[in-house]
Amino acid sequence: MARGQLKALMTGTGLRLGHYVGEFVTPGIGYMLREAGCAFCFLDMEHSGMSFDTLAAVLRFMEAADLATMVRVPSHSSDHIARALDLGAEGIVIPMLGTVGEAQAVIRSMKYTPAGARGVAPGLGNDLYRMRPVLDMFKDSNDQTVFVALIETEAGIANVDAIAALDGVDCLWVGHFDLSCSMGIPGAFEDPRFIDAMAKVNRAGKANGKALGRLVGTTGEGVDLAGQGWNFICYSGDVWLYQTALRQGLDAIRDGVGKT
Repeated sequence: MARGQLKALMTGTGLRLGHYVGEFVTPGIGYMLREAGCAFCFLDMEHSGMSFDTLAAVLRFMEAADLATMVRVPSHSSDHIARALDLGAEGIVIPMLGTVGEAQAVIRSMKYTPAGARGVAPGLGNDLYRMRPVLDMFKDSNDQTVFVALIETEAGIANVDAIAALDGVDCLWVGHFDLSCSMGIPGAFEDPRFIDAMAKVNRAGKANGKALGRLVGTTGEGVDLAGQGWNFICYSGDVWLYQTALRQGLDAIRDGVGKT
């Protein structure tokens, strides 16, 4: 897998469709997503039991399948960011991003000198285990790493224009459930205040040439958001999709048996 695939998706045009994975980190998962038509995978360490050991393995699975991958780390901690990057994550999703200062600190943790202060770790998963001049690795990594800012608090909405304007932020991603909770309207996605917040993120992304992403639970949501210009649509998650399909199948058998 060539490095920089996720960055190319972020800076290109067109709709990018992907899937959330937090549970099914099996060796074949990348191939399954790729065969289904996914352009990217959203790996989640924040709301799963995924360890860094597991992350190291699943990143190799994704590389083998040639599938672009972003990783939501558990926190803003430079330790979490650095470890995920050194294992080979090209895209880092930062939860609960609320201020420009927080975003700038993330950029410093993600980028090598002179763009940041990331600790040097040559020849590891972050560079496909290649042994080459360190300055070449610095440049390629700084060019290729992707920062996905997860806007999911009222503070993030208030500061989204300034966050979007930062060089080093590649994508604005709305965490819709957490955002609605932060606004005091849990799950009220039709509330005018939530709709206005979504529109503000959309405008900030477009004004600054940044990708726009969101997780959706239904195909209808995905179609609606794509029509508004959201170009990174993550359709459902492994656990939810599996449970839904399994429940539908079991219910269909029960219904069928009841009619015989």
